[in-house]
Amino acid sequence: MNPLNHVAIIMDGNGRWGLKNKKSRNAGHKAGLKTVETIIKASIKNKIKFLTLFAFSTENWKRPKKEIKYLFGLLENFLRSKIDDLNKQNIKLKFIGNKNFSIKLNKLLNSAEKKTYNNKTLQINLALNYGSKDELLDAFKNMQRKKIKVNEKNFIKYLQTKDMPDPDLLIRTGNTNRLSNFLLWQLAYSEIFFEKKLWPEFKEKDYNKILKKFKLIKRNFGNI
Repeated sequence: MNPLNHVAIIMDGNGRWGLKNKKSRNAGHKAGLKTVETIIKASIKNKIKFLTLFAFSTENWKRPKKEIKYLFGLLENFLRSKIDDLNKQNIKLKFIGNKNFSIKLNKLLNSAEKKTYNNKTLQINLALNYGSKDELLDAFKNMQRKKIKVNEKNFIKYLQTKDMPDPDLLIRTGNTNRLSNFLLWQLAYSEIFFEKKLWPEFKEKDYNKILKKFKLIKRNFGNI
């Protein structure tokens, strides 16, 4: 049985689900939050220590301004209403990406990180305004500026995921088979599962089915 410490998820399909069921992309984003809560609980049950969720990419700024405003409104409400509950569950929140947001949202993000910093049961990494190419370029630039020798060991220290193991498993919902500029370095040896269901349709049983399959895969890491 393969050990499973870190699961990464590209939560794709909210907008399509909303249009199909409620005739509104925003309704899909709201429904997707319920799936987030379900997967958090299931991750704790399965004793997973790290859960990285791709919430908003650097490319998502191309979406309509009204949809972006709604998305960040959902995030703000989630942080305000759920942070105490997450803290009681001993869950740590960390945000990766470029925090180039409003002063109000940045304060919320920083407050959530500070409040949950010492929690140990599960670390949730929320990727916001995140793009892997930007992360890699920033790492190289910082090493160059500090005149640090470029090798794999040093490079990892300049990634935003430096204090956590690489994902063992990546799940992408929404019937799209690509990485979309997500954790390109960190996913080098991750097992990848592309799921046809849209994110709001993804249930605990679907998650557990993938976890079970993962644990039975023969992982060689270049060996025989």
